Amino acid sequence: MNQKSVSQLILEQLKVYGVKRIYGVVGDAILGLMDAITKQSEIKFIAVKHESVAAMMASAEAKLTGGIGVCAATSGPGITNLLNGLGDAYSDKAPVLAITGQVPSTKIGTDYKQFVDQQELIKPFASYSSLLAHPDAVIDILSKALHKSLVKGAVTHISVPKDMFTMASTAQIKQKPTLLRGITNFEESGLQPAIDIMNTAQRPIILAGVGSRNASKTVEELAEKWGAGILVSLGAKGFIPDTSPHLLGAIGQGGNPYAPSVFKNADVVLLAGDTWWPEGYVPQNARIIQIDFMHENIGKGIPVELGIVGDAGEVLPLLTNSLNGRTNENWMDEVKKAKSTWDIQNEQEGNQIGSPIHPARIVRSIENAVADDAIITLDTGDVTVWMNRNFRPKQQFMLFSGDWRTMGYGLPAALAAKLCAPEKQVISVVGDGGLEMTLADLITAVRYKIDINIIVFNNQALQMERDKMIVDGLLQQGVDLTNPDFVKVAEACGLKGYKVETEAELEEILKLAISTNGPTLVDVDTAPIIHPETKNS
Repeated sequence: MNQKSVSQLILEQLKVYGVKRIYGVVGDAILGLMDAITKQSEIKFIAVKHESVAAMMASAEAKLTGGIGVCAATSGPGITNLLNGLGDAYSDKAPVLAITGQVPSTKIGTDYKQFVDQQELIKPFASYSSLLAHPDAVIDILSKALHKSLVKGAVTHISVPKDMFTMASTAQIKQKPTLLRGITNFEESGLQPAIDIMNTAQRPIILAGVGSRNASKTVEELAEKWGAGILVSLGAKGFIPDTSPHLLGAIGQGGNPYAPSVFKNADVVLLAGDTWWPEGYVPQNARIIQIDFMHENIGKGIPVELGIVGDAGEVLPLLTNSLNGRTNENWMDEVKKAKSTWDIQNEQEGNQIGSPIHPARIVRSIENAVADDAIITLDTGDVTVWMNRNFRPKQQFMLFSGDWRTMGYGLPAALAAKLCAPEKQVISVVGDGGLEMTLADLITAVRYKIDINIIVFNNQALQMERDKMIVDGLLQQGVDLTNPDFVKVAEACGLKGYKVETEAELEEILKLAISTNGPTLVDVDTAPIIHPETKNS
């Protein structure tokens, strides 16, 4: 039997699971893996400038595609730098595998340079982590990690001693198990407890999340028959068209400011693929039904009365068929009034003039410039809440750092999104502070000819934190930024840079940048406006 090296087997097993890219930074402890990557062509190594970017890119790929995202790093500082991006994957339940080199097997547990117990280090984030102790075990632990990641939507990790990457192994590749996702035994009669609760509703609301991505039409059909308003999490913006008479918009900070007063009066709430339940915006006494494909998401921070473990796309039609139909037309009048009131105000906010440019005006110009099916990646901070508040999506897909909320996410997510979906327009909306955290990876866009468009809200501050200090009456410290000339930095890295100083030129420049072949950056002078819903949360 012809034996193969541990590195060769790792790559072949990853191919079985459909992996096409590994994001990482080259280091001493993974040189054997890099050698094997170079000798094949099916899996590409995307060399970035910082390991946290590699892990964020892997997380973004997993969120976008539903497949495995893979990142790699060396021992010591390499794996340590991965942790921030792995935290994002952990919090948002993105299936990500981290492969890290470890010190040589003869030095494990000693005072050797860069040694750390990687299994202990990564424990808070990884549902499974193992050190490869023998070459023949490589496929067993790798296939276990891959399977756990996919089934649980989890971070997994294997660490491989430096010397073991090149060792020969007798291990055999394992086929990927066929997972019949979404296949259920639900019948309408089996959902009778949920139907009974829904038929009691006088003031129903549907809260749709990312898990309802493939069931948007069904959500609308259910809302029409039930007489329900629809609210969405930020990740679900774009699944339901803004023109829907039932759509109140997003909930939480930056959402429709008139929606909470309606939502708090709801008597029955159906959550469809959603785990977002923002304190201060939700009803206290409603009966709550939650549909989620993952059992562990049921009741996660939400006072659920009835949980349905299943795919929203399969469960919702059965509920729709069995409902009695709407009973309270006055409730829909309230929903429509909240929607129309906000529609008018939103339109006004997006048309404000002046320089520096109001954030809502920037959002409106982005809305007018991007393709209907664009992928929009958001950094964490002030840009997130303004986009949540004022962006009126069509069919765009939003990628962002949900529960982890790390700054610096917007650029790595855009890079990964374009690699995964090269036919799509990819727009990265970032703050100046967030961009500065991953600024070096502008070079990555140029190196791999990744055609993304970066839009920078430049207000010379960590605006969200400054807002909170102002609202809470605190003295400001550490929130002012010393920004470079982003256009010159972009051009030095090989991107095309544009500067916007007035709202009159904003939309034209955005459209020009988006139509330009190759990566671009648009630096927009942004007014330091305190977001209307700023609170210390």
